[in-house]
Amino acid sequence: MNLPTPRPDWQGKPHPLAPRTQRPPRRSPPRLRLILIGAAGLAAVVLVGIIAWEVFLFSGSTPTPQIAQLPPLPPATRNSIMMAPVSISLGAIRDAAEKATPRNFSGKADNPVSQILQNADIGWTVNRGAIAATGSQDTLSLATPLSGRLNVTGSLSSKATGAIGDALGGLLGSDAAKQIGGINIKNLNATADIKGNVLIAMRPRLATSWYVEPNFSAQVNLGDTALTVAGARVNVPAQMKPVIDKTVNDQLAALSDRLRKDPTMKRNAQAQWARACRSVPLQGTAPGLPAVWLEIKPTRALAAQPVIDSNIASITIGIEAETKVTAAETKPVCPFPEKLTIIPPTAGGINIAVPIDVPFTELNKLVDSQLAGRTFPEDGSGPVAVTVKHATVVPSGNRLLISLQVKGKEKESFFGLGADATVHIWGRPMIDQAQQILRLSDLQLAVESDAAFGLLGAAARAAVPHLQRALMERSVIDLKPFADNVRDKIATAIAELQKNENGIRVDTDVNNLALTDIAFDATTLRVIATAEGTMTVRVNSLPAL
Repeated sequence: MNLPTPRPDWQGKPHPLAPRTQRPPRRSPPRLRLILIGAAGLAAVVLVGIIAWEVFLFSGSTPTPQIAQLPPLPPATRNSIMMAPVSISLGAIRDAAEKATPRNFSGKADNPVSQILQNADIGWTVNRGAIAATGSQDTLSLATPLSGRLNVTGSLSSKATGAIGDALGGLLGSDAAKQIGGINIKNLNATADIKGNVLIAMRPRLATSWYVEPNFSAQVNLGDTALTVAGARVNVPAQMKPVIDKTVNDQLAALSDRLRKDPTMKRNAQAQWARACRSVPLQGTAPGLPAVWLEIKPTRALAAQPVIDSNIASITIGIEAETKVTAAETKPVCPFPEKLTIIPPTAGGINIAVPIDVPFTELNKLVDSQLAGRTFPEDGSGPVAVTVKHATVVPSGNRLLISLQVKGKEKESFFGLGADATVHIWGRPMIDQAQQILRLSDLQLAVESDAAFGLLGAAARAAVPHLQRALMERSVIDLKPFADNVRDKIATAIAELQKNENGIRVDTDVNNLALTDIAFDATTLRVIATAEGTMTVRVNSLPAL
């Protein structure tokens, strides 16, 4: 075996021609070189392991919870009510009565002393004064003073003449009596004053056949005056009251019949019914939504019985309508009801149900903008930091599934192991009526998310309560802009009802929009809002009765 020849000593010496300052190269000790090579290899293995750990272990897909299929949302038809109290001042009623009531009455009366007076002509004339109107306990009272004269003309009857002759014979003798008795007493004329008042009470009631039943009652009061006819005293109130009673009652009966047949109430109701039967544009209720229309279709005419107090007589009348959202303007058919529905007393007002549809694409944008880029726990505590990269919302049954793509990174080790995963959290949408917002409640981690944390396990799970709290606080939809938009459009739609003509003024004010219900399908979240407000009608003058 040939051994290597030892290197000559001169090879280890500096070259003869080399500069004297050059030193021979140093060589690392064999053991240190092996240590450095081993450390570099180990670091490479660890780095590759970490990369493989994050790529293959933590970045694996998380099972998605089973999604329950939802049927499409039905047409959003809701019942809405618009009731307006119509107030009529007692002054307007008085003025109308003044115009409709004659100031002078006259007539003939029967002869109350036919045994004394023959060929009698008993006539009377009565003038009324100003009418006063008062109200109390749903009863309207009209009062007016009466003044006039009673005039009686005629001649004494044969019986009365014989009686006078007998009386004269006893006083003057039979011859004188015969001479006087042969004189025919004619052109008897007597007058008396009529003083009193008439009180007419009315307790009006609405009938289902679109007319007003006035329920009149009258009371005639006459002062105690008397008339002497040929020595016979005739009591004027006793003789005239039945006559005036009959005259007043005949007038009221004719007026009642006219009110029952008056088509004014029904005609005005038909005009308002036709106005309400329409489609109202609701374009722009939410970003990204197509133009939609609110269809108003009256179905019932409603009214409460009149209420009368010391100042006004009021009646609340309105409609009940079906309201729904349509994709295009419609021409609803609204047959006018033959019957009026009488309801209990109510203050009236506007209550219109309006659906607000929000697509889940918009909801996803909102939730993602609220959560993406945030790291939990936000105070930096805990061994793991979980950062949300993306958030989506999917409807399922009566809940929403919030899927969060997160990046988890542990902080305690030198290597800072991390992973990408998808965390699924269930939640229920609910309406906060006070704040007019839509928020998530009853949040809970889906069981399928257990696999998302990999070997980080309990450390990563500790961040879940922070995620849930952030979802509750941040995943809200502020519906105030939608509500204000809808309220303004409804107010604009009914503004044309406001008028001030012919002594009638209608005022409307949609002052609130309350969120009342929620529903959703696979693509759309629907919030039912109720527009609330007031509508009043003031009547300052009435047409002639």
